[in-house]
Amino acid sequence: MPVRKAKAVWEGGFREGKGVMELESQAFQGPYSYPSRFEEGEGTNPEELIAAAHAGCFSMALAASLEREGFPPKRVSTEARVHLEMVEGKPTLTRIELLTEAEVPGISPEKFLEIAEAAKEGCPVSRALAGVKEIALQARLV
Repeated sequence: MPVRKAKAVWEGGFREGKGVMELESQAFQGPYSYPSRFEEGEGTNPEELIAAAHAGCFSMALAASLEREGFPPKRVSTEARVHLEMVEGKPTLTRIELLTEAEVPGISPEKFLEIAEAAKEGCPVSRALAGVKEIALQARLV
């Protein structure tokens, strides 16, 4: 399996500094700063990139699980919401919500939720983020 890489360069101090994060594939390069991470400033932040990685990983894991169970999906769409909060004076990822919708012919809502929960537990990014206190899933058929 390949090793994936990304890089970040930060210049200056914590609050007044700025940085750039980029993916090895060159598919993304974006600025980040204290305001973009801890306030509502322009630019990206590590949590947003974690959310993108989790949404992408879960959507793919759910599609694979559905197909393996005999229910190939037409479409899976996931939004991940990463919550960054102060815990004991330290910024901490406390919760991740996965909101997914899928178009899956011939599956019951109960079977869909069973497969979605298993995909959440098996997704490599979910497993990597196991230190997050809660990863919540809201899944619905459309």
